[in-house]
Amino acid sequence: MSELSKRSTVYFEADIHQALRVKAATTHQSVSEVVNEAVRMALREDQADLNTIAQRVGEETVSYEALLEDLKTHGKL
Repeated sequence: MSELSKRSTVYFEADIHQALRVKAATTHQSVSEVVNEAVRMALREDQADLNTIAQRVGEETVSYEALLEDLKTHGKL
C-alpha cells in the first residue's frame, strides 16, 4: 500500500468475499487491488453516463405512452 492509501472497513457477503479471494489469488493480486479496480471501473462507467447525459440535455423527451403509441403505429408492437 502506498502512503496515499486510505484504510476502510467493508463488509462483504460470504460468497462475494470468497469470490474476491479466489480472483485475487488467481490473478496474483491482493483483495484490495481487485476491489480498487472494480471501484475504478464503476466510477468510469458513472462518468461516461454523466457525459452522455450532458451531451443529450437538449434533446426532446417523449413520454412512455407516446413511445408505445409510436411503436404501435409503426407496427413494432
